[in-house]
Amino acid sequence: MPELPEVEVVRAGLQAHAAGRTVSKVEVLHPRAIRRHGPGAEDFTGRLAGVRIEAARRRGKYLWLELSDGEAVLAHLGMSGQMLVQPEGAPDEKHLRVRFRFADDGPELRFVDQRTFGGLALDELVTDDDERLPGTIAHIARDPMDPRFDPAAAARALRSRRTEIKRALLDQTLVSGVGNIYADEALWRSKLHGSRPADKLTAAQGRALVTAATEVMDSSLQAGGTSFDALYVNVNGQSGYFSRSLDAYGQEGLPCRRCGTAIRREPFMNRSSYSCPRCQPRPRSSR
Repeated sequence: MPELPEVEVVRAGLQAHAAGRTVSKVEVLHPRAIRRHGPGAEDFTGRLAGVRIEAARRRGKYLWLELSDGEAVLAHLGMSGQMLVQPEGAPDEKHLRVRFRFADDGPELRFVDQRTFGGLALDELVTDDDERLPGTIAHIARDPMDPRFDPAAAARALRSRRTEIKRALLDQTLVSGVGNIYADEALWRSKLHGSRPADKLTAAQGRALVTAATEVMDSSLQAGGTSFDALYVNVNGQSGYFSRSLDAYGQEGLPCRRCGTAIRREPFMNRSSYSCPRCQPRPRSSR
């Protein structure tokens, strides 16, 4: 699933191509695309007609379009959701789910989702810590790309949890934006195994882990995000290429770039974790 860098690439594209434009018509082509919008398709399309998109916003892995009426279109990209800007009249994508047309008759905004795990919903904007964001994600912590992110506070929050450090790192209420890929990359850079107890980390280790997560996501952002297939693309349909720079995630059997030991894969929460057995030794005991 897309993590902070991938979502930020999409957000920047939406800001450039959709912000400041007035919606003239919205078409819902598949009901699952708006299943999170309880009132249904007719309400969704009716409330968006004539509304201006003020800005494209993001916190962590959550993306939304801020609207002129005080609401927001909250977008869940899921595993295959794409927000594409296409010329009016361009052939419909096979998995086109929602189409936004604009009053200026310019390019359309299309939500395409092959696996239909993603979706769009209208949500009321609320004020939290002097910022406006959709109410359903007001509990999400700031992410490392946020100008008001506090690395020291984030490190303390991680170290306060009595759980494995990778689980804590994936907790979006502690530090948002980190998913399975960048958790493994940050842990590799920090020389920490994901099963290390979070509350047993030293203050220095906690700070180093937050710094590593910030650095790896910033590097990925510069590369346009991580793409393993054609399902993650920016608004112009282009893939990111940070996958070429991954040190741990997906590198099973390949030599560690630091010590040469083969990277191992271990099961983790119905997914996989990747680490170096030598650089990131598994703790002898979880407690």
